[in-house]
Amino acid sequence: MSTALADPPVAPTEQQTAAPPDGPPTGAPDGRRSREHSCAKCGAPLADGQDWCLQCGTGAPDSLRSRTPSWRSAAVVLTTLGVLVAGAAGAAYAALSKGSTKPPPAVTTVAQAATPAPVAPSATTTTPPVTPPSTKLPKIGTPTTISPTTTPKIPLSTSTPSASTLPSTTGAGGSSPKTSKPKAANPTTPVGEANAEALLLDTNAAATYNPYNYAAANFGDPSLAIDGDGSTGWTAIVEPSVAPKMAEGLVIDLKTPRKLTAVGLTTTTPGMTVQIYGADGKAPPTSITDPAWAALTPALHAKKRHSRIKLGGSSPAVRQAARTAHRFLALWISEAPAAAVGTPEAPGRVSINELELFPLKKA
Repeated sequence: MSTALADPPVAPTEQQTAAPPDGPPTGAPDGRRSREHSCAKCGAPLADGQDWCLQCGTGAPDSLRSRTPSWRSAAVVLTTLGVLVAGAAGAAYAALSKGSTKPPPAVTTVAQAATPAPVAPSATTTTPPVTPPSTKLPKIGTPTTISPTTTPKIPLSTSTPSASTLPSTTGAGGSSPKTSKPKAANPTTPVGEANAEALLLDTNAAATYNPYNYAAANFGDPSLAIDGDGSTGWTAIVEPSVAPKMAEGLVIDLKTPRKLTAVGLTTTTPGMTVQIYGADGKAPPTSITDPAWAALTPALHAKKRHSRIKLGGSSPAVRQAARTAHRFLALWISEAPAAAVGTPEAPGRVSINELELFPLKKA
């Protein structure tokens, strides 16, 4: 491949023609050589084989410097460069990916309960299926309320007892009182312990009523009968020599006369024969046979653990006394239940666990 820098081919000897020394080349028009060997920019003469102008540096015609670069060459260079860059990027990515390879995450398989296949109804069944009643269960987290169990309170018989006579003595100083036979029933209703309607009594309002001077060791603490706690109470020994007869009780000092309508009685020894008395004055009468005591009820047979004894009765004197205000109120026990009768070696006891007084309500 010939270039502009190569010397022109030498013609054969026989074809060479000597040119005159002062004239233009043979076979060429005048002035053509000078035009081909002059600088296209500044017009300076160029010698044979000179590739650029010595005056301005412009390349001679057909020289490498004067040729315009081809676009194909630039495209080849850019393509080669792009391939090299892409290869370098791929190699770098592969190296990074190899160093940071993580194990694949574990796959956990959860077993699912198999859904039972529906049972197709029988085509021959003519009787409609019986649907059992659905049982609704309480929702989770929903509290359920359970009502507290209360002890049923059974009232005594509501028949009105007949009038009874006051106890009488057969001699001065201390024979046992004689009372009429108690009736089998009394108008009573069940009462609770520490009833809000009952009078609020002083802690020292209750005292043992012992007109026949039995030993003090025979009796318990009377304040336990008005403390509002049914698990505690006042007790009295049943004397084996006279059992089941008894002649003692409790007396309540109201400090001032009050009209009462009923007495609440709680006992762990039901079946006692009791009677309610009322009196006035500065101190309670010393004997239950004293006329200062007015009977507010007839003799009653308290059969139940909880009783509400209504004051009054069929006798006009008892009804009148029940409508009168009294300062002192006595619960007199004249007979013990058969279950409370012990032996001389182990005598029995009766118990008054709570004694509540209900005042007359104002209209």
